[in-house]
Amino acid sequence: MDLQRSRWQQFTTTLLSYAIADNAYRMMCSELNNHLILISGESGAGKTEASKKILQYFAVTCPMTESLQTARDRLLLSNPVLEAFGNARTLWNDNSSRFGKYMDIQFDFKGIPVGGHIISYLIEKSRVVYQNQGERNFHIFYQLLEGGEEELLAYLGLERDPQLYKYLSQGHCAKESSINDKNDWKTVSNAFSVIDFTEDDLENLFGIIASVLHLGNVCFEENHQGRATVPHTHEIEWIAKLLGVHSSVLLEALTHRKIEAKTEEVICPLTLELSVCARDAMAKAVYGRTFTWLVNKINSSLVNKDFTKKTVIGLLDIYGFEVFDKNGFEQFCINYCNEKLQQLLIERTLKAEQAEYEMEDIEWEPIQYFNNKIICDLVEERHKGIISILNEECTRPGPATDLSFLEKLEEKVGKHAHFQTRKLAGPKGRKRIGWMEFRLFHYAGEVTYCTKGFLEKNNDLLYRHLKEVLCRSKNSILKECFLVAELENRRRPPTVGTQFKNSLSSLLEILISKEPSYIRCIKPNEKKEPSQFDDFLIRHQVKYLGLMEHLRVRRAGFAYRRKYEHFLQRYKSLCPDTWPHWHGPPAEGVERLIKYIGYKPEEYKLGRTKIFIRFPRTLFATEDAFEFSKHQLVARIQATYKGCLERRAYLKKRQAAIKLEAHWRGALARKEARRRKWAVQIIRKFIAGFINRNKPLCPENEEFIVFVRKNYILNLRYHVPKSVLDKSWLTPPGILENASDLLRKMCMRNLVRKYCRGITAERKALMRQKVVTSEIFRGKKEGYAESLNQPFANSRIDEGDINPKVLQLISHEKIQYGIPVIKYDRKGFKARQRQLILTHRAAYMVELAKIKQKIEYAALKGVSTSNLSDGILVMHVSPEDNKQKGDAILQCEHVFEAVTKLVVLAKKENLVDIVQGSLQFYISPGKEGTIVFDTGPEEQIYKDKNGQLTVVSVRMPS
Repeated sequence: MDLQRSRWQQFTTTLLSYAIADNAYRMMCSELNNHLILISGESGAGKTEASKKILQYFAVTCPMTESLQTARDRLLLSNPVLEAFGNARTLWNDNSSRFGKYMDIQFDFKGIPVGGHIISYLIEKSRVVYQNQGERNFHIFYQLLEGGEEELLAYLGLERDPQLYKYLSQGHCAKESSINDKNDWKTVSNAFSVIDFTEDDLENLFGIIASVLHLGNVCFEENHQGRATVPHTHEIEWIAKLLGVHSSVLLEALTHRKIEAKTEEVICPLTLELSVCARDAMAKAVYGRTFTWLVNKINSSLVNKDFTKKTVIGLLDIYGFEVFDKNGFEQFCINYCNEKLQQLLIERTLKAEQAEYEMEDIEWEPIQYFNNKIICDLVEERHKGIISILNEECTRPGPATDLSFLEKLEEKVGKHAHFQTRKLAGPKGRKRIGWMEFRLFHYAGEVTYCTKGFLEKNNDLLYRHLKEVLCRSKNSILKECFLVAELENRRRPPTVGTQFKNSLSSLLEILISKEPSYIRCIKPNEKKEPSQFDDFLIRHQVKYLGLMEHLRVRRAGFAYRRKYEHFLQRYKSLCPDTWPHWHGPPAEGVERLIKYIGYKPEEYKLGRTKIFIRFPRTLFATEDAFEFSKHQLVARIQATYKGCLERRAYLKKRQAAIKLEAHWRGALARKEARRRKWAVQIIRKFIAGFINRNKPLCPENEEFIVFVRKNYILNLRYHVPKSVLDKSWLTPPGILENASDLLRKMCMRNLVRKYCRGITAERKALMRQKVVTSEIFRGKKEGYAESLNQPFANSRIDEGDINPKVLQLISHEKIQYGIPVIKYDRKGFKARQRQLILTHRAAYMVELAKIKQKIEYAALKGVSTSNLSDGILVMHVSPEDNKQKGDAILQCEHVFEAVTKLVVLAKKENLVDIVQGSLQFYISPGKEGTIVFDTGPEEQIYKDKNGQLTVVSVRMPS
């Protein structure tokens, strides 16, 4: 349940950040002005995370091109680099920003992010050399030790255990379960490659980071003269190697101080305490200036070389209000910055709201909270006084201490209602304030500051001797950070307080110049735990941030206000009277515009120079109408422009078409002339060739004869005979008669060869049978000539038409031929349906499932048929064969085929007898019958009065 609630909180935070970023982006694109998103809240409230979400939103939703992809990636990946070098774990936040960051994201006129610029403010350099209990140094130190490659650590002279380094072990929490330094190192390394860091840059940068760790491990001892010495120079050697300086010169600079007196230079030894201070000052100076170089390096990679006008969205992620058990100079500066930002917010919202209504003569009910301490705090007077006193103490001649600074505060600021010390507090308050502490009442609550170290941190001095060493460093980064020109400048550098106050003033100028949006982060609890809400803490933050006052002012006032000129310029297209130009006063134009739109009196007020719209829905409706009108206008402009372009293109194409047509017609005419000239020449040659066609081949008739040959050959291919029987042939011209005859013979031979090759063995056997038929019947029997075009069949009966019992009876013989026949009885000449089946050995007369007669070929005496067109055939058997019943009288449709098949199988081609008039057939021993053949008007077969079988057939025309 807690996990789900935590995820819901993250989702809500992300959604709100996206909504504010989207609104600022849309307003920037539509109004083409600069915007600002100010993120504020206590330390640990989520300001850094909110800034990440906003950058992610811009990276994902803004239009993008491939060429600008690198700029977008560098904007995104600048965050992890700056967090590594500028963020650290504190008691209230595991990723606390220890510097202020203002980022300008630059957009072109299309709304595409094209570049950026980052300004950093007051990095907490003291954290490099000292951390409170439960806190860590900057992330980069732990990331380098945890995630760096073995070769890199060996080159830098580092070990992985952070407890080995003094600057990393003072807070006693080098390892933290909620922080994954190894993964963070991978992210930072990837970011370095994208942000255009070279190998030399990274080598020098990591050398500086490692040298700071080595510097913290330099130990000093006091000799018998009270001077500081370094007994072990191992760390000095590593520092000298990494920074590119001489170890002896560095050792001298850490233990001695160079003092200039007019024209002389005196080198004085340092005490143990001063040497430690010099070492720490060097570490802080090196790290602080390296961080500045890092920001400048990122800016150089983000710079956009296109100098056209751009709009920007500023993103301010600055350290939040801090209250620790022990608060020092850094917390004083951080809280001062938060006071100024809160004052800016009040002036730009609550006070500015009331002043604007008064100036514009707008009637409304003022909120009673404007006189509240939260809003009217004298922050500027109090902090300026403290910083001025601090600078005086740092710069005045004579000894100045933190105690003298506190006494000066009591003298100059002691009467301020929001300032207390132990001396000035009442009896109850004294117990909670130490002798070296003072208390300020901020807008977020009271904070007690310890003055120990205030003067030192404000001075932030680096001994000249150490400056000379660093200016002569061979490390390219340090060369840029410590310029030789600094040594020539004898003026005292401005104090940290002065620098911070000036940079804060410039930041406020930047913020005032932009249209603001606000994200107020609320810290839910002090334990850094998810899904835990401390009601008292949240109410306290809501109260001192003035959120309820803001809400009341917004509810009582107007949601939107804009100058008449800007309002009219944006929405003039919604009214015919104001579009496209309004020539009268802007106020009258706006009045006529809103009347045309249909604003109700309670929805708006007209001021002296501005229009005030009370309800957001009214503005949204106007914006929707404007978007619709804009699309219509754009469509009209596009249509007009496209029409203009098309007319230009049409005229251009028309001129081109006329020119092309003229050239093309000329080309066609020239081509036609050439073609006609060629045709005339060909016709002349053809006529001459035709006249001389019968002469021997000569130049006059050569082309004509070639043409005639070619034309004849080409035509002949469409008239070639398709079969052997086709005797047609294309008539040749006289000069090609011989060639035509040769071609005809070749064609016929080819057809014959093709026909012969296409005959199968089975068809060849049938054709041989046809030859036998010709030898037997040609010129002897009527109907033979008509049967020539009827090919023989292998059988006229399918095997399936024969009774299975019959097949079983003759299974030892293969059926060669079968045909349906009509058998006439030998005595009564009664017609009976039979099947004549021929095998290699015998002929069978079959009736249904019975074999009525079997005539073996050996017993076959002969076969008789008439010379007429009837289908009668008589199979004569030998009378001596007792097995036979007598001759078989048969009638069949294919008599030529049946007789031929029979005599071929019996191998008795010479026993066929073709009779005229009548024939005798054998009935039984000693008894014969007669068949009489005659012609008539119709075919008949009957038994006559004489008991003879008379067969009448129709005479076929000769």
